[in-house]
Amino acid sequence: MTADTQDITVQAWEAAQAERANATTRTPVVFVHGLWLLPSSWDRWASLFEDANIHPEVFAHKSIGQIAGHVQELIHRLERKPAIIGHSFGGLLTQILAGRGLAAVSVAIDPAPFRGVLPLPISALRASSPVIGNPANYNRAVPLTYEQFRYGFANAVSEPEAKELYDTFAVPGSGVPIFQAATANLNPWTEAKVDTKNPERGPLLIISGEKDHTVPHAIAHAAYKKQARNEGVTEFAEIENRGHALIIDSGWRDVADTALNFVRRFT
Repeated sequence: MTADTQDITVQAWEAAQAERANATTRTPVVFVHGLWLLPSSWDRWASLFEDANIHPEVFAHKSIGQIAGHVQELIHRLERKPAIIGHSFGGLLTQILAGRGLAAVSVAIDPAPFRGVLPLPISALRASSPVIGNPANYNRAVPLTYEQFRYGFANAVSEPEAKELYDTFAVPGSGVPIFQAATANLNPWTEAKVDTKNPERGPLLIISGEKDHTVPHAIAHAAYKKQARNEGVTEFAEIENRGHALIIDSGWRDVADTALNFVRRFT
């Protein structure tokens, strides 16, 4: 199957999902996954919210701006503003989209940093080193070894669970967004920027995993402090003893319930 064919397949699936959402009177929910995880990482979340191996290479060379534009087009198909929930780079995209006034309410989970978020802990550098350690990775889809996934995602779970998560959800991630985020504070024209002042941003919750190596507390809380200047509701929650795999590991329900309770307050 070619990349063009895969694009058409994904677009058809997205169009069907938008039509399905428009056929109800409920607030739509848009889930935005991050790098190195399959879209299926949200499957259990989607089932939970309904109740109250798509082709990842399509995005191999996409920038933050291109992906944000793609999701924005999807949102424009909806008849009502959705709740947007994103993890990791999906959390950054969630904030970008909310900053454009596209969200009724949004939840950013362990979100990748945007321009103006200054902390750069050593663990975050180590977690991103498989990509930024080699400039040639800019135009590649970069896979993580199990050891790299264990450190960056699954450090807070047992070895057997870490291996199961790697086998089930791990997928190569585009190098472009990693380099864009890493250089965001050096580039005034970066696509890794968020309009935190837009009064149409809507309520925002930032969730942080206490033991996250990839997006440590310092990064997530710095994003919260930037967002807290918005006139809308801005809240921060830290989930104890959880790493970057908090949306897919055995404790995912605690995180999902935290997000769901926040969304319910505003929809």
